[in-house]
Amino acid sequence: MDLQEFGAFLRSRRDRIKPGEVGLPAGTRHRVPGLRRDEVAVLAGASTDYYNQLEQGRGAQPSEQMVAALARALRLTADERSHLYFLAGRPVPPRHSLSAHVHPGMLDLLERLPATPAAVITDLHAVLVQNRLATALLGPIPPVQGRAASFVHRWFTDPDARSRYHPDEHGHQSRVFVADLRAVAARRGGDEQVSGLIDELLATSAEFAGLWARQEVAVRRADRKRLVHPELGVIELDCLSLLSEDGSQRLLWFTAPAGGDAAEKLALLDVLGSQDVGA
Repeated sequence: MDLQEFGAFLRSRRDRIKPGEVGLPAGTRHRVPGLRRDEVAVLAGASTDYYNQLEQGRGAQPSEQMVAALARALRLTADERSHLYFLAGRPVPPRHSLSAHVHPGMLDLLERLPATPAAVITDLHAVLVQNRLATALLGPIPPVQGRAASFVHRWFTDPDARSRYHPDEHGHQSRVFVADLRAVAARRGGDEQVSGLIDELLATSAEFAGLWARQEVAVRRADRKRLVHPELGVIELDCLSLLSEDGSQRLLWFTAPAGGDAAEKLALLDVLGSQDVGA
């Protein structure tokens, strides 16, 4: 790892970003042209002391997950992100991995939806990043790797994965997940990550095997969901998707349909989410 070059590159990228471009208030800038170090640390989920060490060219080698978080926080392009991995002495992650590069445009849209639960996920439904309201609605991103990071995998192998979905929704959601996975498998053309997931689910889930045999295919773009929140009860929401150009990532966001009490419950969710952040 080239610690000095790594730190210098972080500084150069930090200096070019205005706070408003990443959803932060301008505040008192203290003559800093771009973001402050503590602001980058918050955006990347790191301590300020650790980030200071990185910029100063000292400290431990950052993990692949931390490099990915820094790339997102600093809105790096794909080439800049690869350069950051090289400087960190880490291999550039595959396009479909959990450390995959989140398109800056999707991050920008995510941050422009502060009053709406929203997340960016992979085509296998692994969460890459989500906002505060999405965490309040669906829970934190699970600390898992590999196939278990895919919500499709957990849906068919872990009963707890369905706890936030109304029981009457389980059959419909299973069918939609399988149809969407078939579309992903065709688009990726024999990708080992997808084929391995399918083979495991065929071997372990009779429900999945039965649905897979039906040959249904449909890219998931919109759906109506009844979610069960531990404090607010059942919330009926519309779930919409915006796909990246290559289909590898999706921006999901939830809105309240007309009528009913979903809008009021989302407002309460906002309050609960703020309390969780404060705690």
